[in-house]
Amino acid sequence: MGTDIKDNISIPLSDADALLACADGASALLYLHIRRTGGLSISKAARELRLSEREVSLAAEKLRRLGLLPRADAEPEARELPQYTALDVTSRPEFAALVEETQSALGRMLGDNDVRILFGIYDHLGLPPEVVLLLIYHCIDTYREKHGSGRVPTMRYIEKEAWFWADNEIITIDAAEEHIRRESEKKQLLSKVQDILQIRGRALTAGERKYVDSWLEMGFPPETLAIAYDRTVVNTGRLTWRYMDKIVRTWQERGLFTPEAVEAGDSRSPKRPAAPPQRSEPPVDGQKQLERMKKLYENLSNGGR
Repeated sequence: MGTDIKDNISIPLSDADALLACADGASALLYLHIRRTGGLSISKAARELRLSEREVSLAAEKLRRLGLLPRADAEPEARELPQYTALDVTSRPEFAALVEETQSALGRMLGDNDVRILFGIYDHLGLPPEVVLLLIYHCIDTYREKHGSGRVPTMRYIEKEAWFWADNEIITIDAAEEHIRRESEKKQLLSKVQDILQIRGRALTAGERKYVDSWLEMGFPPETLAIAYDRTVVNTGRLTWRYMDKIVRTWQERGLFTPEAVEAGDSRSPKRPAAPPQRSEPPVDGQKQLERMKKLYENLSNGGR
């Protein structure tokens, strides 16, 4: 039976040659993923290719240098929802209940543009009403953590998160609850790591956050990162992000993820020097020993004369 042409992916020979010359597995995987999905989503690619988001970003930059991916500044800054009219919105009577629930959650009335954004999330992105509400409450919690209690996000803020949910197929109650649970666990781990790194009283910068996120995505618990931090400070006198990242990535390559594994597989305690061989007298020839015994006996028999 023949294969449907729709089941095939066509790759230009020039692209294949560039990938082969590059000899980078992550870049080749990302290239195929982009060709298969039709676009680049860092988080989605990281999850499906089992790479960290930082590794995907580095692979994407390599593809850009090879001319296999458009430069970021050549891509649209943001995707836009369709321009809905008031008639579009009112043509869906069931949408009115979602507007009321959203206004109740945000504690304010929605303007015309806010309603259009909400309708786009519901209609264009295809998120069911119950998932939209989970999205909104999640955005409210996240926004207040960053900006203080009593603050609420704008609909543009919620729209940005909605695009992420749609890209990552978070379109059911179960998927949304699982995503929120993972985000909560990630925040707790992030807080522990930040405490280990002695960073208090401020949020991590974007660059710092990329490092920590990549370490957590690799599967390192805070206890192991504490060892890496200690070695970094001992060897450099301070927190040097690149130095610590090199330590962590070396452990990843060697499969050392737990403190026990690091202790067993990457111990730096000095080896005990081997004990020097003990000196011993050379063996005495049997005949000479017999002659010595005879002389000793003769001396004793003659009274030592």
